[in-house]
Amino acid sequence: PNRFVLDWVNEKYLGRLLELLGEHGQGMAPALSLLIGSKRSSAPRAAPNAPLAAAASQALSANSVSSVSSSAPAMATPAAPVAVPAPVQNVAAHDEPSRDSFDPMAGASSQQAPARAEQRTVQVEGALKHTSYLNRTFTFENFVEGKSNQLARAAAWQVADNPKHGYNPLFLYGGVGLGKTHLMHAVGNHLLKKNPNAKVVYLHSERFVADMVKALQLNAINEFKRFYRSVDALLIDDIQFFARKERSQEEFFHTFNALLEGGQQVILTSDRYPKEIEGLEERLKSRFGWGLTVAVEPPELETRVAILMKKADQAKVDLPHDTAFFIAQRIRSNVRELEGALKRVIAHSHFMGRDITIELIRESLKDLLALQDKLVSVDNIQRTVAEYYKIKISDLLSKRRSRSVARPRQVAMALSKELTNHSLPEIGDVFGGRDHTTVLHACRKINELKESDADIREDYKNLLRTLTT
Repeated sequence: PNRFVLDWVNEKYLGRLLELLGEHGQGMAPALSLLIGSKRSSAPRAAPNAPLAAAASQALSANSVSSVSSSAPAMATPAAPVAVPAPVQNVAAHDEPSRDSFDPMAGASSQQAPARAEQRTVQVEGALKHTSYLNRTFTFENFVEGKSNQLARAAAWQVADNPKHGYNPLFLYGGVGLGKTHLMHAVGNHLLKKNPNAKVVYLHSERFVADMVKALQLNAINEFKRFYRSVDALLIDDIQFFARKERSQEEFFHTFNALLEGGQQVILTSDRYPKEIEGLEERLKSRFGWGLTVAVEPPELETRVAILMKKADQAKVDLPHDTAFFIAQRIRSNVRELEGALKRVIAHSHFMGRDITIELIRESLKDLLALQDKLVSVDNIQRTVAEYYKIKISDLLSKRRSRSVARPRQVAMALSKELTNHSLPEIGDVFGGRDHTTVLHACRKINELKESDADIREDYKNLLRTLTT
């Protein structure tokens, strides 16, 4: 027995054991503590709660909760080893334990953590908590579509509606809080809606690593491989956390190959383009490009307003359009911050008993708005753009017209127009005394280039994220 086994048993089965003891305890309040015993145990002593433990053992057998590994003897007395049913951990909560969750105990030693029944106290020693369920509230129906996420949403729907024959793998990347995880859950929920018996597994990349480490500790790596390679769809979030974890990358590489060869769907997300993930093996980066890679961009103003209006409607709150527009103008970084700001405004309105107005928004978000104003001053924009393009601020203010200076200057002007409340003449004045028509031309030119030039589009997106995060 060891701490890994103890934590695993505590996490998976303590609640169920207490439940069974309660059912057969004739009204007595059961208590149970799982502890690590010695590897060589002497003859068991009789315990006052032995009848309860025996009843639990009979209940496990009578209800046919699960088949038990032949290496783990059934629980007869509190001092005997615990026999535990295989867990149901699939997002669909199906009835077939062996199909629905990775069971690291399957290959573990028969020497398992003993259980002692004690009266009135329950002790749980540091059970590891993991969640691998799909969030049923994330669906395609409540995903707000806009120009920034239109392609990602279309690709996700294609995979959900026609798995194995669409894009495999589907790789979604972008900054935090932009809807990548929402789309991933929406795909999983739709797959289960179409086929409730499908084995759809969603997890964070760190959970995959933790499961693998636990499997190695318990000498159950074959069971680990068997589980993850038998799913119908594997959804892994934040794949960048595999970086510099050589053993995890090795195992995921073979799992990934096995799934694609078997026609099983794989969906991955990351906070950056896969080729830019440092510490990730080239062979993995290459395979991620076998399917479809789609960026999820920060939402534009219209989409931010639509998100706020939809969230307010879901919360049954009257949000005037001008107030939604005001919040959307000031909170630009990501959807998560946008929703957080709206929750603060709604709470302030509720506690103060006031309608939502722009004045109330200024009060409830004063610290956040002050931070935004500090981040997006024209001076800060000029400094950030100059550092990004590796030129001097004085170059942005000069009369030089070479493209290496003129293009960054136009980008800085466009960002100043989008992120500040300064007028065109005011912006022109702080860029070397230029008139408002020069600023207007710069804004129009950058908007055109964002549509036609991938480099300018990427530069603008990176600068926007830097200035608003």
